[in-house]
Amino acid sequence: MYSQLKNNEDSVVVTQSGVLPLAKLKRWQWWVLVAFNIFFLLIGQIVAVLLGRFYYDQGGNSKWMATLVQTIGFPILFIPYILFPSISTSSTRPPTSVSLPVVLSLYVVIGALIAGDNMLYSVGLLYLSASTYSLICATQLAFNAVFSFFINSQKFTALIFNSVVVLSLSASLLAVNDDSDKPSGVSNRNYVLGFVATLSASALYALLLSVMQLSFQKVIKKETFSVVLELQIYTSFFATCVSTIGLFASGEWRTLGGEMHSFGKGGLAYVMTLVWTAVAWQVCSVGVVGLIFVVSSLFSNVISTLSLALTPLAALVVFHDKMNAVKIIAMLMGLWGFSTYIYQNYLDDLKAKRGHSDAIGMQLQSLS
Repeated sequence: MYSQLKNNEDSVVVTQSGVLPLAKLKRWQWWVLVAFNIFFLLIGQIVAVLLGRFYYDQGGNSKWMATLVQTIGFPILFIPYILFPSISTSSTRPPTSVSLPVVLSLYVVIGALIAGDNMLYSVGLLYLSASTYSLICATQLAFNAVFSFFINSQKFTALIFNSVVVLSLSASLLAVNDDSDKPSGVSNRNYVLGFVATLSASALYALLLSVMQLSFQKVIKKETFSVVLELQIYTSFFATCVSTIGLFASGEWRTLGGEMHSFGKGGLAYVMTLVWTAVAWQVCSVGVVGLIFVVSSLFSNVISTLSLALTPLAALVVFHDKMNAVKIIAMLMGLWGFSTYIYQNYLDDLKAKRGHSDAIGMQLQSLS
């Protein structure tokens, strides 16, 4: 019996959402899975942001098209959905049935909010450089801490408070940065509009994460890999529908032919830019969903913020964005805020592991 309990302890990984039994995976295999999901999230988000900026730099001007490509690639998610249909987290709660109209309404509302959030991101990327845009997006971690406190009843520790303050100051530095590297032809008014749109999008994204977590707890009441993917697929479907309606209702669809012919790198490059942007966002989504399942939604958001902190370096190489002193300080502050946030996550994880070890010890004492 002691051997059985000891083996069980070695085959368990504790996450923020509880204990995840690894019936088929050893600990090192679990870490490999986590590493792959981190890679998908980092590469997917960095590439998607850079391609989005490339689309605008080369003559693209449709905000609704830039919004549409962020979700239209959702059928890619059916691949992991089909390949891993039976993976699930451990839960002591009995399975519950939720009425279809309630779940459908939830998907429609979240999908519409995602479409609006993507539109705000598209406006921000239109008027900001890739590096400035990414640094402002990093504030989503601060917003996430605030919304998680009020909506999900998560603790607001000194480290979390430090992260919120530092990330807020980082965004404020960019707001008052006179030596900004605005894209060609962008006025000061449009630069401010881009800043406000990106900051609002970051806040809305953080709100969406908290609402999704609340949905799992109060409505869906289960968090299996398939259910998490279903939420991503169906909300992306409805977000795509809203974006498509917006594209046609705004009349921007009439300009797409001219955009393709006047695209700086040619018509084929125009199509491939949109296609690979859509693919990159879905690769990012696979990483996001994977990390939510195998670790936690908080950890997934932290890694997403890390990719936003790394994007300015990629933009420096690809687009030769200016990295003046203010932007460098803002990036370092963003990394510091990220570090304190993830350290708090580490402390919470350590506390959960100690609790699990104490439970195993009590079982061993009762058997001796």
